[in-house]
Amino acid sequence: MFRLHRTAGRPAATPLTLLTLLLATACGAGTTDSAGSAGGTSPTVRIALGVDAAYAPLYLAAERGMFEKAGLDVRLTKVEGGPAAAQAVTAGTAQISVNADSTALPQMVSNPRLRALGVFQSSDRYLKVVLRKGITSPRQIKTMGSIQGIGLYATHEYLRHHGIVPDSVQIQQSSPQEIPTMLQRGDIDGYILFDPWVAKGVEAGGRIAGSIGDFGVTFRQWLLTDATWLKDNEELAGKVFKVIAQADRLVTKDPHAAALAAHEQAQLPVAGTEQAIGEISFTPRALTSADVASSRKIVDFLRAQKLIKSAPDYDTVLLRGWYDRHAR
Repeated sequence: MFRLHRTAGRPAATPLTLLTLLLATACGAGTTDSAGSAGGTSPTVRIALGVDAAYAPLYLAAERGMFEKAGLDVRLTKVEGGPAAAQAVTAGTAQISVNADSTALPQMVSNPRLRALGVFQSSDRYLKVVLRKGITSPRQIKTMGSIQGIGLYATHEYLRHHGIVPDSVQIQQSSPQEIPTMLQRGDIDGYILFDPWVAKGVEAGGRIAGSIGDFGVTFRQWLLTDATWLKDNEELAGKVFKVIAQADRLVTKDPHAAALAAHEQAQLPVAGTEQAIGEISFTPRALTSADVASSRKIVDFLRAQKLIKSAPDYDTVLLRGWYDRHAR
C-alpha cells in the first residue's frame, strides 16, 4: 500500500531558495521524468502536493490503489506549502502539482511553460479567519500573519471588506506551522488559514471569526503541469486526472472514508479532516472564462503589491476545456 512521502520539516524558505533546492534535487534524483518506472512498464508520474484535507481525493486514490487499478504508476510527494509544489514541476522533480489559483498564477509568470489542466476542488469556507483573545472587532487589528498566495490575497480582501486600509496593518508572512504560535505569543492579532492551523489557533486561545466566503473570496485548486511534458504525455495526464476526478466523487459520497485515508496517508486527524472535507466542493471541471476573470483579479492584486511585474498569457497557461476533452 502506498504511503505519502514526507520531507523532513524545516524553516520556511524563500521561493528562490526552494527552487534552488528543487533544482539540486532534480540533478541528483535519477529518473525524475515519466520515461518509465523501474520495471520499464508504466510511466512514473510524481504529483507534488501539500498536507491538509484539501488533498483528500489524492490520499484516497493512493490508499485504495486507484491509480494502480487504472494502470498508472503515480507517486505522491509532499513538499512545503505555497509555491513549492509548482516549483517542483518547474524543477522536474514532479510532473504534476496541485496548487491554488492565487499561488499558481505568479509561478506562471516566472515559468510560462506551466499549464493549468482543470479544477479539482474549490471552497469559500475552508479558509477561516482566526483572531486572538481580546480582539473583538477587525478595527482592533494591528498585525496579521499570512502565507503567500491565497493567504495574502484573502487577508487584503478581509481588511478592505471591513473598511481597513491594508497598508495600515502590519502583515507578517510566515509558514502555516509557525503562525498559530505567533498568535499565541501575541506577535499577531489574527490570520487566515486552513485546518489543522485553524484548530491550532483555537487551541492557542484564538477564536474563529468567519470564513473567506463572508468577504467574497473563493479559492480553486488546479492541477498543473509543464507544457513540454504535456506535449508527449497528454493521454497519460488525462488518465491521471480521471482517477482524481473519480476520487473527488468518492470523497463527496463518503467523507469519513476519505478522512481515514488522509490519516493513513498523511497522519491527519480523522475528525478534523472529515469536518474540513464538508467545507470543500470536490467537483472536477474544466477551466472556463469565469476562471480567467477571477485570475485577472488575482493578478491585478499581485501586480499592485509589486509581487509580480507582469501578467501571464491567460489563453496559453489556462487550458480551457482541456478537462472535458481528456479527463471526463
